[in-house]
Amino acid sequence: MTQEKKSIFDSVKDGVVGAIRGVGDVAQAVVDTVSGTLVSALRGVRAITNETLGLIFDTVSAAVKGVAEVGGDVTTAARSSVLGVIRGTKDVATGSAEAISTSAEAAVKTVGDVGGDVAGAAKGAVEGAIEGAKEIGIKAEDAASAAASGAIKGAGKVSTTAVEQVRNVVTGTISGVKVVVKEPFKGDEEKK
Repeated sequence: MTQEKKSIFDSVKDGVVGAIRGVGDVAQAVVDTVSGTLVSALRGVRAITNETLGLIFDTVSAAVKGVAEVGGDVTTAARSSVLGVIRGTKDVATGSAEAISTSAEAAVKTVGDVGGDVAGAAKGAVEGAIEGAKEIGIKAEDAASAAASGAIKGAGKVSTTAVEQVRNVVTGTISGVKVVVKEPFKGDEEKK
């Protein structure tokens, strides 16, 4: 399984790098690579599982690292990754909120890992979730909330300063949608 994960990570990263170098459009390269990878990997899947969430996390991380490798805008990569996940998982019957949250978490954490603007990545992730929600017919508020919660979780893996920055940027209204951050209660985290 570890070899398979590494292979998907490298494939996504190399795909994003190649697409950006070929066309130069970071946003479209990320959306297409992330959604295409997930459509292929999740064919026949009807529910989001922990393994599926791991695949989503790795796919988004690889896409953001690929953008960073070519010197592209990692904030755009965060937004486009979440949008790509929504498009790539739209055929999976359940688990949209978990997929959105995990994609935002991965995007923000990876942007932090490469030294990028975590607050900008968080806002971009929420914007990508809102755009994707409108495309597939789910409530924009629910998608925004899931992305904001995931972004805060991802920032928590970077630093306490990152958490504060992200919480400040995702609280309020983004792209005309009121964002309500739903953080897990301490007991919920301990159960996992």
